Amino acid sequence: MSQSKVIGILGAIPEEVNGIIHSLTNVTEVVIGGRKYYKGLLYGVNVVVVYSRIGKVAASVTVSTLLLHFNVSNVVFVGVAGGIHADVRVGDVVVAKDLIQYDMDASPLRPKFEIPLLGQTYFHSEEALSRKLLASIESFLAIDCLTKHIEPVELRKFNIEAPRVHYGTIASGDQFFSTNKQKQALIDELPNVLCVEMEGAAVAQVCYEFGVPFIVIRTISDNANQEASFSFQSFVQIISLVYGREIVKEIVKSI
Repeated sequence: MSQSKVIGILGAIPEEVNGIIHSLTNVTEVVIGGRKYYKGLLYGVNVVVVYSRIGKVAASVTVSTLLLHFNVSNVVFVGVAGGIHADVRVGDVVVAKDLIQYDMDASPLRPKFEIPLLGQTYFHSEEALSRKLLASIESFLAIDCLTKHIEPVELRKFNIEAPRVHYGTIASGDQFFSTNKQKQALIDELPNVLCVEMEGAAVAQVCYEFGVPFIVIRTISDNANQEASFSFQSFVQIISLVYGREIVKEIVKSI
């Protein structure tokens, strides 16, 4: 990778990026808009790491700063999500093929889910890199490898036995899913969605408008139902830090 390139790496909350920040060398900190941006080297590659805070607006502000102030050439969003599709389980990883804002509705002026004036409903991630990462993440998720990074007893707490990597659609919106009613409503309207979160599609839209390649990778922390609140809090404290660190290592090596 050319040293002129800089990768922008963000997650919504500290637990999603702390493992990455602790791996940086030659670190300098820049505070903009109440957010602390960590500039440094990650495995010899220039990066800027930040947590965006939760929600689409917060994520949009943060990624815009990465693009306009730090001139990043690629954007990577890592974090957790609630599983929607029946095949997606806690401990799995979803690599975004594309992203949609499920709470965007300007009908009847525009079709539901379409972003007004852009004419876009789905925002597509950098396909070549996303597909390339599938094999690397699958190798990391192999239980013999995973237990080198996370104690088996911790994996058992979340019934993580044979985690998988998926490639498909991620939906974003400004609500935390914690009921089966919310989950079923989304499945009824968007049956192709694999998981749900609160930032990715907003980041995708900003990157699309600026013509900057991006990828979004989500670890499934809960089943987006009544148990989600408990599962989410425990998962981000124990599991997601390690997943994020190891997955970003593979991303940086691949860009």
